[in-house]
Amino acid sequence: MPTFVTETLPYIVIGAVIIAVFLSAIHIMREYERAVVFTLGRFSGVKGPGLIILVPIVQQFVRVDLRTLVLDVPSQDVISRDNVSVKVNAVIYFRVVDADKSVIQVENFMAATSQLAQTTLRSVLGKHELDEMLAERDKLNRDIQEILDSQTDAWGIKVANVEIKHVDINESMIRAIARQAEAERYRRARIIGAEAEQQAAEKLVEAGEMLARRPESMQLRYLSTLQDIAGEKNSTIVFPVPVEFLQALAAPATIQRETASRRRGSEAAQA
Repeated sequence: MPTFVTETLPYIVIGAVIIAVFLSAIHIMREYERAVVFTLGRFSGVKGPGLIILVPIVQQFVRVDLRTLVLDVPSQDVISRDNVSVKVNAVIYFRVVDADKSVIQVENFMAATSQLAQTTLRSVLGKHELDEMLAERDKLNRDIQEILDSQTDAWGIKVANVEIKHVDINESMIRAIARQAEAERYRRARIIGAEAEQQAAEKLVEAGEMLARRPESMQLRYLSTLQDIAGEKNSTIVFPVPVEFLQALAAPATIQRETASRRRGSEAAQA
């Protein structure tokens, strides 16, 4: 029995080594994974998904994930074009489209993309004013996405989307913005009130012209006003008096004053 074990042990070891080498040559790539294969250090192609067989020791591979990755850009201190200091952070969605470039052209595409996103975020937002950062966020997202996509194309990276999450400003600037917004609302209210007065004046002019063409309509307006006053159940009733009526009452006194003035002038001339 010991002789049998001694004779078969080398074969068992050789068989185990062959099985281990065979198993090490077999790799399975998932649907969203690719294997960047190097033969004796030279790039020899991209394989996957599914079952791939590599020559042990001679060939090595790097596993690359092709799914969309999410990168959270840390808060960056940005000084806007109108000299306002803010803190801005963003999130970037990107994916690998060329597995070989993401391995060969850049050492760590995640770290490289993160650093590039931080510098691009500061440089792009520094060219805009604070109001633009708050009101035109979609446009800024597109600008940052286009810049990142053009610069990461050489790394085999496709930047799909960029979203600015927060724009943090200090308390004093928040109060200043609130005062500015209040002043803007007050200005709009004044303008709307002035436009309303202008439109009302135009309508009053049109109504006056229409009433002037038909004098009897003034009597109807007079009676309608009296009816409105009587319906209010007030203890004091104010009767509107037409201006023409007052002029008619004042006409005799005016004639008498003019006659007396002419009489005194004639007597002074005779004297």
